[in-house]
Amino acid sequence: MLTKRDPRAAVGWIITCLAIPGVGALVYWLLGVNRIRVRSRELQKRGLGMHWLHVDKAPPSKDIAYFPNSDTCRSLIRFSDAVTRRPLTVGNKVKVLYNGEEAYPAMLGAISNAEESIFLSSYILTADVIGRKFARKLIAATERGVEVRVLIDAVGELYSLKKVRHLFRGTKVKATTFLPLSLLGSFYFNLRNHRKLLIVDNDFCFTGGMNIRDRHMAMDTSNKRRVVDIHFCFEGPICEQLRDAFMEDWHFSTREKREVVEWKTPHKIGNACCRGISAGPNEQHEKLNWILIGALACAKSHIRIMTPYFIPNRAQLAAINTAALRGVRVDILLPQQNNLPYVAWASNALLFELLEQETNIYFQPPPFIHSKLLLVDDEYALVGSANLDPRSLRLNFEFNVEIFDSETVGELIKHFDCSRELARKVSLEDMDKRSLPLRLRDSFFRLFSPYL
Repeated sequence: MLTKRDPRAAVGWIITCLAIPGVGALVYWLLGVNRIRVRSRELQKRGLGMHWLHVDKAPPSKDIAYFPNSDTCRSLIRFSDAVTRRPLTVGNKVKVLYNGEEAYPAMLGAISNAEESIFLSSYILTADVIGRKFARKLIAATERGVEVRVLIDAVGELYSLKKVRHLFRGTKVKATTFLPLSLLGSFYFNLRNHRKLLIVDNDFCFTGGMNIRDRHMAMDTSNKRRVVDIHFCFEGPICEQLRDAFMEDWHFSTREKREVVEWKTPHKIGNACCRGISAGPNEQHEKLNWILIGALACAKSHIRIMTPYFIPNRAQLAAINTAALRGVRVDILLPQQNNLPYVAWASNALLFELLEQETNIYFQPPPFIHSKLLLVDDEYALVGSANLDPRSLRLNFEFNVEIFDSETVGELIKHFDCSRELARKVSLEDMDKRSLPLRLRDSFFRLFSPYL
């Protein structure tokens, strides 16, 4: 009652504890207590990382004269300044990378040319063909004197029978896992580091939704489990924000004391205004949830959403419907066949609420599309690792980037619209025609949506 902000969560845990005496309390102790925020504060006091924890507003930017000047952009910038803890940066260059065919060569090329440091964080880094190629490049970089740190999520590491960390044994690569599972130490099964970050020499940085594994080679038609995805390469001041996010996670995981380092300052190289957004259970507020709702509220003409997992909460549903009722066109692209069927079933149970207000929903044909995009009014893009579901917005550690750049946003709009042309539009009649067993199945799984 004292710690849960959502009364439904509080009631659920109370009923569990009363219904299953002893066992319910144990389950709550293992899964229901947010020790991450407490541990983060302790480490902050000792100077061990996550030092931004109590900084809830972004410091003022010195380059405000270069910010985009439209009503939509000004509203979004003002809102994000109040919600996030990093400033909007100017002078960035953004390159969109489609699938592993474009992303992996760019990442490996940056690693090969590294001179000082390589910081890599990934939810999944498997020891398959692609993963071993990354491992070889990282090991070779240390032999040139480059500092290499690799952070892998402890649960994401289990996606591979052979742990890629074992390839770094006996080398100079510093590798560790994020929140390893341990009944004696920590059993944070639900609190995972879902971020995908690669920072090379503070000159190039990569982020988005792509893990490092063979499945993301989308052109390999022989792979029945191939995945379509999108990633981003950044140059410019935004690299400092990705590096800072990585170092917070690194010191949190290793408990190493954070030293003051004179990092090389990235040069301004382009016209994009970008801001990095860290979100997770260590933060004071559900920042990404607020950013999403704020962006939807600022939209004046068009909202485009592409996500593999779509289970919006009541506030997000209301924000989407409110935008549609204001006359804003809302297009949502979802995968026709989901790699997590139970997530798609839960999503089906709420689509009718959006279709009733004339939101346009489309199912994209296979292969499975893992891309994540929010585009507002042809002027704003929110990209990164977060999905539009409770796990991403409440439980996982995520990293997203706001982009104000007409060229980049225009390219993403073209990609979105081309994908929409290949997709099948869903109607309210389609949802109503589901048989009773299917409707019961979908509604049943929606009951567990906070944990899917």
